[in-house]
Amino acid sequence: MFTHTSRLQFEAKPQAPDPVFARKLQELIGGAYGEMTVTMQYLFQGWNCRMEGKYKDLIMDVATEEIGHVEMLATMVARLLEGAPAETTAAMVGDDPVLAAIVGGMDPQQAIVSGGGPTLSDSNGVPWNGRFIVASGNLMADFRANVAAEAQGRLQTARLYNMTDDPGVKEMLRFNLARDTAHQNMWLAAIEELQEDGLEGPITPSALFDEENQEHAGTIWHLSDGTHGAEGRWASGPAPDGVHEFSYLQEAPPLGDKASAPKPDPLLYATSPANLGLIEKAIRKLTP
Repeated sequence: MFTHTSRLQFEAKPQAPDPVFARKLQELIGGAYGEMTVTMQYLFQGWNCRMEGKYKDLIMDVATEEIGHVEMLATMVARLLEGAPAETTAAMVGDDPVLAAIVGGMDPQQAIVSGGGPTLSDSNGVPWNGRFIVASGNLMADFRANVAAEAQGRLQTARLYNMTDDPGVKEMLRFNLARDTAHQNMWLAAIEELQEDGLEGPITPSALFDEENQEHAGTIWHLSDGTHGAEGRWASGPAPDGVHEFSYLQEAPPLGDKASAPKPDPLLYATSPANLGLIEKAIRKLTP
């Protein structure tokens, strides 16, 4: 069960309307790493969690918080769009080509589809996609995806922070930055605790080590023209899982046969050596 209060998690009041920035802010709502993605990602991770207790409670806590982030950003977008477009704005645009260029940078769907409000899309108007989310049921794999999602979200928020001078917008984005910091640290701590509790190891899943081809479980292949790959921690010594040993293979030979597809089904009409002479044969059959 979810409940809702009409008060925002944090204030979302711009100093002045800005339809162009409203479009940019859509990325934090419906982009691949926007708040809608982490909301649904964490909700489905919580619903998929097969273990009651601290981990499930943590996931559901932050998932519910993210719903509030979507509402906060949606409210900010609507307020940034206040009065644009409208008859007054249209008249101003007609008299001022500079203003026309500014208003012209807004997302027309915010006017046509949502009536001057936010849409469930990114800054290019591309609809949000459920395929953005990661909810595998393996907490280690999921928590690592969560760190990446929060990092990308914070990165985009930081970029947007430098794209506006509106003090009200900046104040809200400062809150967003802080929560992204907290969530990155939170997921990193949860990753450590999964290992400390003996639930997961550094490699996900912690299984089938005896089945994998051990010869290739620690080698790093040099396959580019860069010359410094062997200088890293990953080039030699024990691997983080405590099981495998790193080595750097300077010349990695191909281990498979030639990449040749099998003969095609003739009814699929793929071009192949079997087609040689078919055109001539077909022409002869059709020629009286």
